[in-house]
Amino acid sequence: MPDHNIVAIANQKGGVGKTTTAINLGAALAQAGHPTVLVDLDPQGNASTGLGIRAERRERTVYDLLAGDDSLEDCAIETDIANLRIVPATPDLSSADVELSQASDRTRLLRKKLERVPAGSIVLIDCPPALGLLTVNAMVAADSVLVPLQAEFYALEGLSQLLHTVKQVRQSANPELRINGVLLTMSDYRNNLSLQVEADARATLADLVYPTVIPRNVRVSEAPSHAQPVLVYDPTSKGSAAYRQFAAEFAARLKLVPEEA
Repeated sequence: MPDHNIVAIANQKGGVGKTTTAINLGAALAQAGHPTVLVDLDPQGNASTGLGIRAERRERTVYDLLAGDDSLEDCAIETDIANLRIVPATPDLSSADVELSQASDRTRLLRKKLERVPAGSIVLIDCPPALGLLTVNAMVAADSVLVPLQAEFYALEGLSQLLHTVKQVRQSANPELRINGVLLTMSDYRNNLSLQVEADARATLADLVYPTVIPRNVRVSEAPSHAQPVLVYDPTSKGSAAYRQFAAEFAARLKLVPEEA
């Protein structure tokens, strides 16, 4: 068993709360005493922006990590949250699929850079909303995949495509890869559709679906415009409470023991 945990947060569909989950899960784990590194693998760089990393601080980025000689320690920078660092992204990453596609080890670039993750660390990889080379790199490097799933009509159809990709990666490049779990996001219990999607997901995927459901919450939506996780922007909001509860379930599933009780 590795002495670290590398988790890719992936869904090829955009707008499902993937980056919101990445930064708030990272913040909640860090606040609970778990040293955490967030790798922003999305060319949009929303996770970097959401954690308050201004453009001038993004001197070494995830592109340098993938394409250059820089290590994770070289590229990871501190955030305003103790125990949480980030490898930021810039739009330069958008050319990575083309530029790196000629490399003989193109699907293992990130894995090589994450082989020496500090013991006891958690690495969360915020994947782009596509099943391209960047997401495949994340899955080849990861121990498991966390899937945020919006409570909407086509949610389960999109999930089947993602699970197929995980199966392919397991068969070809990373036989140890597993599904960490599915997190239902943006749920509105006033809407019968949200209830039906949750029921269908639990019937289909059983215990893979986390008990906690992230509600649709205005404070969660507002937080990115303030360059903060909702746990910092409004710690008492329903969204913050849900992400803290989810982080506790996530930590229990990984059998994490915080360095600072």
